[in-house]
Amino acid sequence: MKYGEISYNGYKLDEFVPQKSSAYISQYDLHIPEMTVRETIDFSARCQGVGSRADIMMEVSRKEKAAGIVPDPDVDTYMKAIAVEGQKRNLQTDYVLKILGLDICSDIMVGDALTRGISGGQKKRLTTGEMIVGPTKALFMDEISTGLDSSTTFQVVTCLQQLVHITDTTALVSLLQPAPETFDLFDEVILMAEGKIAYHGPRSHVLQFFEDCGFKCPERKGAADFLQEVISKKDQAQYWNHAGLPYNYVSVDQFSEMFKASDLGQRLNDELSEPYDKSKSHRNALSFSIYSLRKWELFKACMSRELLLMKRNSFVYVFKTVQLIITAFIAMTIFLRTQTTVDLNSANYFLGALYYTLVRLMTNGVAELSLTIIRLPVVYKQRSFYLYPAWAYSIPASILKIPFSLVDSILWTALTYYVIGYSPEVGRFFSQFLLLFALHLASTSMCRFVASIFRTMETASTCGALILMTLFLFGGFIIPKTSLPPWLSWGFWLSPMTYAQIGIALNEFLAPRWQKVSKGNTTIGTAVLTSHGLNFEGYFYWISLGALLGFTILFDAGFVLALTYLPAPKMSRAIISKKSISQIQEKNGSRSSTQLDNQSTLGTFSKATEETKRSGMLVIPFEPLTIAFKDVQYFVDTPPEMRKKGFDQKRLQLLRDITGAFRPGILTALMGVSGAGKTTLMDVLSGRKTGGIIEGDIRIGGYPKIQSTFARISGYCEQNDIHSPQITVKESVTYSAWLRLPPETDPETKARFVEEVIETIELDDIKDLLVGIPGQSGLSTEQRKRLTIAVELVSNPSIIFMDEPTSGLDARAAAIVMRAVKNVVATGRTTVCTIHQPSIDVFENFDELILMKIGGQIIYSGMLGRHSSKLIEYFEGISGVPKIKNNYNPATWMLEVTSASVEADIGLDFAKIYKESPLYRDTIELVRQLSEPQPGSSDLQFPSRFPESGWVQFIACLWKQYLSYWRSPEYNLGRFVFVIAAALVFGAVFWQKGKEIKTEQDLFNILGSMYSAVIFLGLNNCSSVLPYVVTERTILYREKFAGMYSSMAYSFAQMAIEIPYVLLETVLYVAITYPTIGYQWSVYKLFWYFYATFCTLLYFVYLGMLIVSLSTNIEVASILATAVYTILNLFSGFLMPGPKIPKWWIWCYWICPTSWSLNGLLTSQYGDMNKEILIFGEVKTISSFLEDYYGFQHDRLGLVAFVLIAYPVIYASLFAYCIGKVNFQSR
Repeated sequence: MKYGEISYNGYKLDEFVPQKSSAYISQYDLHIPEMTVRETIDFSARCQGVGSRADIMMEVSRKEKAAGIVPDPDVDTYMKAIAVEGQKRNLQTDYVLKILGLDICSDIMVGDALTRGISGGQKKRLTTGEMIVGPTKALFMDEISTGLDSSTTFQVVTCLQQLVHITDTTALVSLLQPAPETFDLFDEVILMAEGKIAYHGPRSHVLQFFEDCGFKCPERKGAADFLQEVISKKDQAQYWNHAGLPYNYVSVDQFSEMFKASDLGQRLNDELSEPYDKSKSHRNALSFSIYSLRKWELFKACMSRELLLMKRNSFVYVFKTVQLIITAFIAMTIFLRTQTTVDLNSANYFLGALYYTLVRLMTNGVAELSLTIIRLPVVYKQRSFYLYPAWAYSIPASILKIPFSLVDSILWTALTYYVIGYSPEVGRFFSQFLLLFALHLASTSMCRFVASIFRTMETASTCGALILMTLFLFGGFIIPKTSLPPWLSWGFWLSPMTYAQIGIALNEFLAPRWQKVSKGNTTIGTAVLTSHGLNFEGYFYWISLGALLGFTILFDAGFVLALTYLPAPKMSRAIISKKSISQIQEKNGSRSSTQLDNQSTLGTFSKATEETKRSGMLVIPFEPLTIAFKDVQYFVDTPPEMRKKGFDQKRLQLLRDITGAFRPGILTALMGVSGAGKTTLMDVLSGRKTGGIIEGDIRIGGYPKIQSTFARISGYCEQNDIHSPQITVKESVTYSAWLRLPPETDPETKARFVEEVIETIELDDIKDLLVGIPGQSGLSTEQRKRLTIAVELVSNPSIIFMDEPTSGLDARAAAIVMRAVKNVVATGRTTVCTIHQPSIDVFENFDELILMKIGGQIIYSGMLGRHSSKLIEYFEGISGVPKIKNNYNPATWMLEVTSASVEADIGLDFAKIYKESPLYRDTIELVRQLSEPQPGSSDLQFPSRFPESGWVQFIACLWKQYLSYWRSPEYNLGRFVFVIAAALVFGAVFWQKGKEIKTEQDLFNILGSMYSAVIFLGLNNCSSVLPYVVTERTILYREKFAGMYSSMAYSFAQMAIEIPYVLLETVLYVAITYPTIGYQWSVYKLFWYFYATFCTLLYFVYLGMLIVSLSTNIEVASILATAVYTILNLFSGFLMPGPKIPKWWIWCYWICPTSWSLNGLLTSQYGDMNKEILIFGEVKTISSFLEDYYGFQHDRLGLVAFVLIAYPVIYASLFAYCIGKVNFQSR
């Protein structure tokens, strides 16, 4: 519930469009990974328009003329350029790129967790740039400094300050750990806690206000850090300033009351009590229209972006088309014209070929599902900012897919039509092409629509498979319309497949060659159409074509409406502990969760370290080790974008002549401006790079580094916090301890160590929260960061790397983390951190510093000294470098005076100066000493590659998978709902058909039900496991790099956990379909039905896992899976019976698992029946028909049973091998 009043210039929120009048910059970086930085900002600038810039320009020009002023040509050109609407490339973009320091990476792809792109800090700046490039006059900026160094933050806030002061913009910024000089740029401060305002007024008065309340800020303390700690219960006491009065905790409520009673509070109240005069508001100050551009301009902007993304994703589309060509080649050589004649028997094969054609074109559009869902989060974000309406995205997305439908349809028809031997008339060739084109359009539109309705990969895959199954089932081929129960015949007319089936069958069987008269004075064509319930007049072809185009328009309209009106998925936080829930409910009765969080901070680092020593923290024995590295170089292939700009080198050097050392018990900071190569150096030293060329010498304890043993004694806290989403915080830490602590550590010690690490990193309050997915559910950015550190700390490493451990944290949280880091160092571990914009407190906790500049070169390596004295002395000793001001943050000063612009101004090369300094000579000598093994030492050796045995690894992975699966209702509950729904549909459509076997068509119907179950239940199991395994694979890469387990243990656990779920699926399916379809009651036949269904569902799940292990991402996996489905469909023996498949393809039939599934299901039910029925006008027993027509023999069921269980084993083994050997992570 929301209470109170919000107004802009006197206008209430419902009187204008606040989303267009203001810009909100989120703390979550959500961008399209395939676009470059410049393209992202250009698109935003284009959609946001120029606002009132054109009017301002005209007004300025008029006043200049009247006053006789000649404007500066450069300024005049810039002002005019940014006032022109709808440009593809905007000068304002260049300005924003320059201000935010993004010009150096403007032509680099944004990237994501698997694709190398820009750094975390650059992504954060891109999120800011994307919104400030527009003309809005009110900016709400949420934690924009996360991941930025202090110098860049200062630059960004300086730009904002100028923007605010010059253009009268209103800006409200929430910042974490702002440096004093950045804090000083603000005019006003709002200090909040527990949802209440403790202070709101001029920044210059804030320290005086708290001094009046009895709390004084110490000299070497940043004002911002002081403000965050003075309202925290555990930090407040140290700032008490009334020596004569005893200290009592002052609550936020009391501060709030004191503020209201102060002059500032009363003045604020007086201001707010007077309503703002609307007439004083300029007509362009607020936006009264929802979108900035005309509809046509918005359409053009979105169209050009979609075109760009299609070019970037060209591999996906080419891959789809190549697959289609390969499948067409297989299909046309199976249904070869030489194998068929014009008679009733061959007509079945032609119908099978036509049906397969429809299936292939229909399922070719399924990949659109995953492509759409991946784009939705960005679309929802941009929709909420009113950059464009939903139709402006969805219509271009639909239009630009038309050429692909055209190409796919014409390729398929051109390749297969005459080779399969359809009717030779050219008109019929084009009629088939037109129908396939319309079907492909309807299929892609339907998949986009389904994606926009269900919005998550798991739900959309499950529901999409259920919809596809129903459409195919009612399409008129698997079961003819005449065999459908009368009360379900309406379903026949609602399926797009029906119209495709009618159209394509009429086009073929009304051709002249099928007009020969057969028995009963009817033509062969008419007899075929009648037996399949497709006997319509010729004009129905055109009705079918129109219906398919109608479905396309209907689905596209639904896509637009769904994107317009359905909300984006909400963020949620789940707790897995009844005890925690009851505790939180009790506490919420008296205070808010924010207060609990505020009180989680302890005092200063030194005090905390003393407390930890007093409490006797558990230390598990480890061997202290040094790292020495000399002349390290790192090269990557030059990105294509740079080559286009004239960079002719094949390799790009990211690290140059890096020499240094890290020692036990010494905390080293790795610093530099964004893009200097800090994370790159850490990745190289820790062995995390998967690409590029590394040169140089790296030694651990004096011995050459061997990655497999190094992973055992090192920990790496990544910048991207990657964790299993369905596991709680405590479970994540326990899991890491279980697999990484030495095996001789007893379980009680491990449990105590886990509790201590959770306490040290202060995760106690949230230990029962699910981790969740970033930006969607679970932990906040700061909590994830702490969990990442805890997961590595609990492994008890000798060497620990931390990539930006304080990014995304406020001053309090950074204090908690840095205290924990100091505790780690105090135990004698070698600890290295890359760090951005540290406060004085944080920075002066480091012992040594390696400072890098852009180009990957070191410009300082040595001790910091007390109050950073040695660092300051070194740089102040360089001629031309400005001196540091009193109480200025040395970290900020250091980054400012060594920036590229300062280097250019004073004409110095800091890397060259460093190489000529005594510091460099000391470093070389230290590296030389540490590169030689200590007397009596030995190289790192372990009796096994991993801390735990293979069995323990498997049990640990299985435990985690068990918890993840149990808490994944979207995946597992979705599967069960699908199975129940599918079983009910099959039961209704094929009601008691198992008992009514009188003709070959009755047998075909039963086989149709079995075929549908095998294909669609299998398809759903395969497609729904894809997104789950893709998510887990990213976590696998991290955990495998950490040396937690072998890929075999992981993969076997992943496969083992599926068995009980597949078993339950089988029980549900068999319990519903066996009695409803009317199979014969016999334990033998029931067992066979159960066994064949279980093996089928299981091998499809393992096949899905195998496909993921061979695919770069979810899109490629979806396309590959679609192609695999059609092959399994084609060789199943339903469309073309095994004995009729040409001998050059018969091997595919024998290795196709679906053919064995159908063999087992049909033969076990009817292979021993000697009842005589009418087969194509002749009397035959059922068993002899199955043997003659399908080649199914009842006495070979033992072989079938063996093969059916062999397939899950084969796919599982291949998955285990591929997931271990194939790595698609690009670092």
